[in-house]
Amino acid sequence: MPHVIGVDVGSQSVKGVLLDPAGKTCASATAELRITHPRAGEAEQDPAHWTAAVASVVRCLVAGSGVAASEVTALSLACQVDGVVAIDAAGTPQAPAIIWLDRRAEAETARLRDAVGPARLFAITGLVPDPSHTAPKILWLRANNSAVARHAVAFPPVAGYLLHHLTGVLALDHANASSSLLYDVTTRSWSGELLAAAGLSAAMLGAIHEATDVVGTLTPRAAAELGLTTRCRVLVGTGDDHAGAIGAGVVAPGPIADVTGTAEPVAVCAEAPVLDDGGLVECHAHAVPGRYLAENPGFVSGGSTLWLARNVFGVSQGDVLDLAGKAPAGSDGLLFVPALSGSMAPRWNGRMRGVFAGLSMAHGREEMARAVVEGCCFALRDITDRFTALGLGSGEIRVVGGGRRSSTWMQAKADITGRPVRGVDVPEATVLGAALLAAVAIGTFGDLDEAVAHCVPLDGTTHHPDPGTRALYDDAHHRYRALFDGVEGALA
Repeated sequence: MPHVIGVDVGSQSVKGVLLDPAGKTCASATAELRITHPRAGEAEQDPAHWTAAVASVVRCLVAGSGVAASEVTALSLACQVDGVVAIDAAGTPQAPAIIWLDRRAEAETARLRDAVGPARLFAITGLVPDPSHTAPKILWLRANNSAVARHAVAFPPVAGYLLHHLTGVLALDHANASSSLLYDVTTRSWSGELLAAAGLSAAMLGAIHEATDVVGTLTPRAAAELGLTTRCRVLVGTGDDHAGAIGAGVVAPGPIADVTGTAEPVAVCAEAPVLDDGGLVECHAHAVPGRYLAENPGFVSGGSTLWLARNVFGVSQGDVLDLAGKAPAGSDGLLFVPALSGSMAPRWNGRMRGVFAGLSMAHGREEMARAVVEGCCFALRDITDRFTALGLGSGEIRVVGGGRRSSTWMQAKADITGRPVRGVDVPEATVLGAALLAAVAIGTFGDLDEAVAHCVPLDGTTHHPDPGTRALYDDAHHRYRALFDGVEGALA
């Protein structure tokens, strides 16, 4: 009987799930990853750690399920977006991977923007010209790494690198391509104009496919690594944000996907490209064929609570959320701006930094913990308010990721945004989204709408906005925005 595997390659871990022919989970597994920060603003990972972790997870899935390797007929990956791996003709990395969190390519971003013109660049890509995207990182690598300059022939994103490692095929899906600053979001193809401006070619990036396309089977080497057979089909896969939206059931216009992890991407499905001239929301191709994802790629939210837990309090991340639940709404006037690695809302600014404001001798750990949670919710409100202005996202906010397990955080999201908030009752929505792509590819479901209806359960509890906190949070949000403006001005 055909089984499928979905794998989520994030920045902190690799997670996998094995689904049976009815779409039910047979096994799940996880392996940890490491991020290195060679210098301020830089973030790298070793691609060999990804391949080892994927192999470990897949082997654990097969062993834990009791399913024969020959019964695993398809594999799909959902990977962190905006990473770059420079590879030679044999697929060997020529440098550590530069991942989404890295900010080093500011100068390259400015040169690409100025070469094309900001208005023209936005009209083609629907993106904010930002060093988080892959094109500036490719340009930085070519200019600053001699091995890359001599030997690199291709620059796939994380999903593209792993796909090439598993199948020998250089390809990527529309979702990953649309976050490159080299993709025309209207024609759904590489932009010749932008490739010429960057001095790159389509052959260096890969062929673009739908996320549900099967592009090959496992090579003998890859099959041996994973403990599967060479008959296992491999999908082109997609980005983790996009698979997370599928796992949240956001495959059609209406509900908002809120992936509360290390970063907090917030997205809504659209039937046509949506260009936000305010620059807060980007337009990506969705993993759902023919549809789009209007998205803010994610401010650091879970990363902020983790920073507070490890670097300030010396407790677990869960303890921080428990402490937040003991403080009053509004944190007794204390504010926090979640910009420890730059800001993505209400404006994109890589030089912005986090700050507490309003501290007094009366404040303790509870208020500080809640201020961090509320600061993340104020950033979420900035994004959902912008969706409303663009005529998008009329439905509820659906939360996936670790943040959904905190009732304090969920209620704060509802109270601050003024929208109903509901969790998605799956342990890992992104890895489920990846697996559903594979299930559609082998015909278990006719399309992703049917797959979501069958496999994505929502929590029974909906957190509705509390009218009693509306005025308090409206005032706090106003003060938060004033604080953001002031700090941004001081750091300019």
